[in-house]
Amino acid sequence: MFRFLHLFANGKSRFVRCRAAFLVFALLGGSALHAEEAKPTFHAVAFYTGRSDLAHISFVKEAREWFPRVAKEHGFSFQATTNWADLNPEFLKNVQVVLFLDTRPEKPEQRKAFEDYMKHGGAWMGFHFSAFALTPSAYPQNWDWYHDDFLGSDQYVSNTWRPTSAVLRVEDKDHPATRGLPETFKSSPNEWYRWKGDLRGNPNIKVLLSIDPTSFPLGTGPKQHEIWHSGDYPVVWTNTKFRMIYFNMGHNDMDYGGTNKSLSATFDNDVQNKLIVNSLMWLGTGEGK
Repeated sequence: MFRFLHLFANGKSRFVRCRAAFLVFALLGGSALHAEEAKPTFHAVAFYTGRSDLAHISFVKEAREWFPRVAKEHGFSFQATTNWADLNPEFLKNVQVVLFLDTRPEKPEQRKAFEDYMKHGGAWMGFHFSAFALTPSAYPQNWDWYHDDFLGSDQYVSNTWRPTSAVLRVEDKDHPATRGLPETFKSSPNEWYRWKGDLRGNPNIKVLLSIDPTSFPLGTGPKQHEIWHSGDYPVVWTNTKFRMIYFNMGHNDMDYGGTNKSLSATFDNDVQNKLIVNSLMWLGTGEGK
């Protein structure tokens, strides 16, 4: 009887120890699995300057708050930096998506690093002023590969004023960036650009969204030439030779000459936000076209 109780006690003790070990293993295994699941799907880095034009500064501030929230929701990592020197081959090895929020790189070595990055499978998302070039100006057209070959837009020609919403038309409903979007939607207020480059005539450029004719007249002036009454204006496009997308959005309306406060927000628009998130996930994961 005593021997039986002794064996039972020992067996129970071994059972408890085994059960404890199993629980520890399960917990550790579960943690490892959770850590694996929580690993970011890709890393995105946004470059910006944030020093000129109140509207661009306002947009950058908004973007620096919005993108980290989106990254957390969708499982990727995001950082923003004003250090354009990071646009180098060593740094870019660990970056899946580069964003230009308001400007472009100016130094030759940074431009070369970005060009090489894109030619070897990198991904890029650009906003509004990142495509701007005008000779003569503080941002001359002195980078042919970027403005002509990559963006296809060449130089800036003119813009609408003041910043205002437009009705945008989706031209390619099957592209990963536009899936789930309505045929048309009203954008956030923006200053819209016109370009010298023939985007429609460029065989490498795929226009995804353009200004719908129901938007005209677009702009409020007071200068009449800054009010558009007709025309064809692509506002979102991709170059099919690269994994890239450009948005001609990113100029908030401002109380210029008054309080200088923002009067609108680029990311205060659910449909437009879906377009940007779709695009970022397409660029970062490589899924789709």
